[in-house]
Amino acid sequence: MSSVLYDAPGPVTRRRTLISSIVAGIILLAVVVVVVLRLVAQGQFTAEKWGPLVNPLNPDFAAVWTLFGQALVATLAAAGLTLVFSLVIGTVLAMTRVTAAKWYRWLVVGVVEFLRGVPVVIAIFFAARVLPEVGISLPIIWYLVIGLTLYNCVIIAEILRAGINSLPKGQSEAGYSLGLTRGQVLRSIQLPQAFRIMLPALISQLVVIVKDTSLGFIISYEEFVRTANIIIQTLRNPIQTYAVVAVIFILINYTLSKLAEYVERRLSRGRRGGVTPTDTEHEAEAGVGAVTGG
Repeated sequence: MSSVLYDAPGPVTRRRTLISSIVAGIILLAVVVVVVLRLVAQGQFTAEKWGPLVNPLNPDFAAVWTLFGQALVATLAAAGLTLVFSLVIGTVLAMTRVTAAKWYRWLVVGVVEFLRGVPVVIAIFFAARVLPEVGISLPIIWYLVIGLTLYNCVIIAEILRAGINSLPKGQSEAGYSLGLTRGQVLRSIQLPQAFRIMLPALISQLVVIVKDTSLGFIISYEEFVRTANIIIQTLRNPIQTYAVVAVIFILINYTLSKLAEYVERRLSRGRRGGVTPTDTEHEAEAGVGAVTGG
């Protein structure tokens, strides 16, 4: 059986693929075994190294996980604030770019493209070093939030703009026919649907924000990486401590990724449930009528 884009692999190709997968798996397993044996030989699996992290009876266990708990709160606080500000500013940028007249649209596009091209580390460092020089003194968390927001707001703006552009033209035409302005159509009809359509992508961006909070160590913000460095200076177990930090990040981001997949499945199921473009246009007209009081 063949598909539109390619022919289905035959018996020979499937056998070669299976053999290649087995060989790659064996090589990967061999590498893992060699690494584990080297770590064992260097004493990296001793109770002295892992006890403060996994053994509740260890005298350092409570102190270590108290620091990790504080780091988790600091990380989630920075990520939450960044998400809120990025959503608000990103929404405004998306609306401005969509509705901007030609004579100043280049300025909006220029700002978006400039911020997209600036590395996140530089944005954070700029906020932490330049703002105090001009007399703007803030708690250290805000320098991290400002740096992360500068980058993520334009990413969210582009996500929302893509959602708006994906809507059928009949959506906006229905609003114009009832006398709504471009801004009213955008706020009342297009933006709510764009948020719903692009919600999985927005949640995926939250995963990026959570990971990027680890860059706060460059300005001495007490998030996971900075806290891990403090713990390592005392316990002298960098491999074990960074492994725990990695597992925590993986669990948080895995949960967010699964949430994005769940939302995407729900939205896909809703679109397959018989909602046609005509139905959507009727809904839009009804929504416009409710807004205008008609």
